[in-house]
Formats: sequence, C-alpha cells, structure tokens
Amino acid sequence: MVQTHELIAHPAFPPMSARRVAASFDQPEAGWIRLRWRIEGADRIVVPPFAGSRRKDGLWQATCGELFVAEPGETGTAGAYREFNFSPSEAWAAYRFAAYRTGDGNVRVGRPPVIAWRGRGQLALLDVWLATDALPPPPWPYGMTMVIAEQGGIVSYWAAKHPGERPDFHDPACLAFNHAPPLPP
Repeated sequence: MVQTHELIAHPAFPPMSARRVAASFDQPEAGWIRLRWRIEGADRIVVPPFAGSRRKDGLWQATCGELFVAEPGETGTAGAYREFNFSPSEAWAAYRFAAYRTGDGNVRVGRPPVIAWRGRGQLALLDVWLATDALPPPPWPYGMTMVIAEQGGIVSYWAAKHPGERPDFHDPACLAFNHAPPLPP
C-alpha cells in the first residue's frame, strides 16, 4: 500500500519556484521499499552532476531526498535512528545515530540503492529503491524530507513538520509517519 505525504518548506527558507513536494513510500515486493519525491515547480532546480551509484558524504548540501527511520521501540529525543540520503547524481549515504545527532557510524548496505531522477520543466521525480536489509525490522516511525537547491543559491528544506526556527530533519517530530510490517500475501 502506497503512503503519500505532503511536505512543506521551512518558512525561514522559502523556495524560489518549487511549490509542492509529495513524498511516497511503499513496499511493492519482498526485500525492497520504494520511495518517491514528486516536485512541482521544478524548472529552476539545480541537480548535482552524475556521480554513479556510490556512497558519498555531504549530499544534504545539494538537492537530495532523505529518509529518517527510528529504531524499533525508540521514541523521543534520545532514541536511535538511521538517516539515508539519496542524490539525483545517484550517490547515496546511510548513517546510524545512537541518539539525537550523535553518530554511531555508517549503516551496512548489502545492496546499494537504485536511484533515478527524472525532471522536465515543471515536474521532477526522484525515485529510490532501497533494500530492506539496510532497515530495522518494522514497525518504526519514519520521516521523508527533501533539500531543494535552486538557481541563484536558493535552498529550501521540506518536511511534514518543522518544529523549530531552523530546519532540523533530525528532530524526532520529523518522524511523522509509521511503517508497519507488510501484510502477508
């Protein structure tokens, strides 16, 4: 079952032309989840150059989709969580945090994510297939977020909620959605 979520730009960092971001999550087959960020008003988005499928740090400094996943049973500000970054360049990153912004290292990813960017004029799609071996077993809270860089150095930060005066996707309030185990066939 596809779950679709509307993301909003942080009010302190408004976009130039991006006007809507919808993020969706589903598990169409065993062993994989599919993530999609659909951007309307995408004609001024700056896309990083092709890098190929490889692990790379610092992707959040340019246009990228992000997935935050709480470890099972973890809630509140002290819980462990994972962060995944997916660039239109096909580069990706995966981190584990023992607590709020307290790094614990890279997440082992057996099969690298498959990332596809399609952008034409006003509409762009960032599609990601992520192997479930990189994720904790469900159920878990999660958040899908997006950084959008546009021409002229404009950067906007998109999430379901923005609890603070500054963008902070690591804030537990950004884990606004819940993923349950898939139903048996």
